[in-house]
Amino acid sequence: MTTGTAGTPGEAHVGSLLRGWRRMRRFTQLELALKADSSARHISFIETGRAVPSRSMVLHLAEQLNVPVRERNALLVAAGYAPSYPETPLSAPAMAPVRTGLEQLLTAYEPHPALVMDGMYDVVAANRGVELLLDGVAAHLLRPPMNAMRLTLHPEGLAPRIRNLGEWRAHLLERMERQATLRASDALRELYEEVAAYPVPRAAKPDPAPHPYALPLRIEVGGRVLSFLSTATTFNTPMDVTVSEVAVETFLPADAETATVLREASRSGRSGSRQPVQETGDAGDTAVLGERDHVEPGGRG
Repeated sequence: MTTGTAGTPGEAHVGSLLRGWRRMRRFTQLELALKADSSARHISFIETGRAVPSRSMVLHLAEQLNVPVRERNALLVAAGYAPSYPETPLSAPAMAPVRTGLEQLLTAYEPHPALVMDGMYDVVAANRGVELLLDGVAAHLLRPPMNAMRLTLHPEGLAPRIRNLGEWRAHLLERMERQATLRASDALRELYEEVAAYPVPRAAKPDPAPHPYALPLRIEVGGRVLSFLSTATTFNTPMDVTVSEVAVETFLPADAETATVLREASRSGRSGSRQPVQETGDAGDTAVLGERDHVEPGGRG
C-alpha cells in the first residue's frame, strides 16, 4: 500500500490552496463559513496564513468545498499533516473485494459493452461487449494503457464511425473539462488539450436520428448503425484515492436493433474470447476482463 501525496510542506500554503478551491466553487468567505459552521473572519485568517487550521478543520473545509480525495491529501500535506487517504494499487491483496465486484459487474452487463476507467480515463478492464466496437481501430491506440478518450476521438480510432460525432465529441470534451476543473488536475487538462486538438474526421453520412430523452452514441459496426445510451458509475464515499477515481462506463442499447445485434454477436462469439487485463502488451492487445482473471491496474501514461 502506498500513500498518495500531491505536494510537500512549503510548496504551497494550505490557506492559498483553500482560497483557490473556494473561488473555484464560487463561494464567498461568508458562504463557506456558514457551510462550515465557522466565521468569515476565521476563514480569512486561514487563507492569509494568520491562522493554522487543525487537521480536522482542513478535512471539514475540504468536504464543504467538495475537494476530491487526492487533493484533500495535498491540502493536509500543505498544512503540515500526514495524508489521510491511502492510494492502493488495484492489484494489491487488500483490493480483492473491489476487483471481484468490478469483475462481476462487467460480466453481468454482457453482451452490453462496459469498461472500467481510472482517473485519467485509462481503461483498467473491459468486458467482451467492448471488443465488438474496436474493429478497425489503429493498433497504437489499443496498446496498454488504452485511453478511452484517445480511443474515441482520435481520427484512427472510433471517431470516423461515430455518426453523431459532433455532439458526442462535445459531450466528451465538456465532461473532461469539468473533471479537470473539479480536480484541478494539470494532467487531465493536458489530456483534454491533446484530444481537443485532434482533427475531426469528415462524417461520411449525416445522422438525422432524433434522441428526445438522452444523447446516444451512434456508431457504425459491421455496416449497421448501433445506438447506445451511456452511464457512469463511481464508488460511494470512497476512502482510498484509487477507488475514488475508478469509474464504470456502461453502454446500454438505445433501440431494439442494437439489442439484437449484441445478442447475435454474443451467440456467434464475434465479440472474441476473453483475455486477462495486461499492464503492457503487444500491439493490438485489448484490455478485456477474463472469466477468472483479476482486474489489474492500467498505467497512468
